[in-house]
Amino acid sequence: MTVLILTAEQDVTADMVVARLHEQGVPMVRLDPADVPGRAVLSADYAHGDFDGYLSVNGHVLSMGGLRSVWVRRPGEPAAHAPEPSPWLTAETRQALFGMLYSASTRWMNHPRRAEQARHKPWQLRVAHSSGFAVPPTVITTAPRVAQQFVEQYRQVVVKSASGPPPGEPPVALPTTLIGPDADFSGVAAGPALLQQYIPKRADIRLTCIGDRLFGARKTAVAGQVDGGFGETGHVWEPVAVPGRIARSVQEYTAFTELAYTAFDFAEDEEGVWWFLEGNQGGQFGFIELETGQPISEAVALWLSQRRPADRR
Repeated sequence: MTVLILTAEQDVTADMVVARLHEQGVPMVRLDPADVPGRAVLSADYAHGDFDGYLSVNGHVLSMGGLRSVWVRRPGEPAAHAPEPSPWLTAETRQALFGMLYSASTRWMNHPRRAEQARHKPWQLRVAHSSGFAVPPTVITTAPRVAQQFVEQYRQVVVKSASGPPPGEPPVALPTTLIGPDADFSGVAAGPALLQQYIPKRADIRLTCIGDRLFGARKTAVAGQVDGGFGETGHVWEPVAVPGRIARSVQEYTAFTELAYTAFDFAEDEEGVWWFLEGNQGGQFGFIELETGQPISEAVALWLSQRRPADRR
């Protein structure tokens, strides 16, 4: 039984998990969908009332019947490395590759359909509310007057991207920015704005969830810090115990979203409350493991190495 890792060739975090799988003696195949067709070959057979499929990657042949689990890590766009790439070829390759993988009875970290839904920040916030997390008051709007009223009500408000930094070269980053009632809100009409009450924090919290295992990490914030992802604080990530209330909310969140892996971000206020900011279904964990010494890559490898469930076709 073989683990399939879908990621780009240069992925240090995936390298850490690959090393753990080798230590456990678990067979694995690493594939970048960008290499299909070309360096990787696929074939699926739906005949005589049965299904079988194969992937050939760097001389290693993987049968869908021998697929233990799939880790969707940081895959490239299907057919991106083809001699003559095109939107049509990408669509056709995605249909072939993922259609074949969906046909197999296997475990996913995370299933692409679940991950795609979980990327939507408005839905994410709704699930966080219903799971019992403390969530800062938030509005997403294209109405300038609504945005202004929200800021007038909560006074200290941040504006942030709902989808994350936009793609492109050179990379463009949109840090979370603190704004006040005197801001010009006319630009809200040109595109959705996500506004959220500012939480003065004493620390950033990263909580990595792998199946039912939780790894909490804490980094002390500096005075007036708005976005922990930008700038140096002079502090490092350290292990932190996960409160029982948070653990129960995580369990509800992951059960509802059906995610095997989530990296949660919280702001810890002066009273010790963990305020939910984001649940990233594909968040990085390598830097947390390196600074805290927590065995996160080992936990990912152990989850991936577990046997698949019974065929539920």
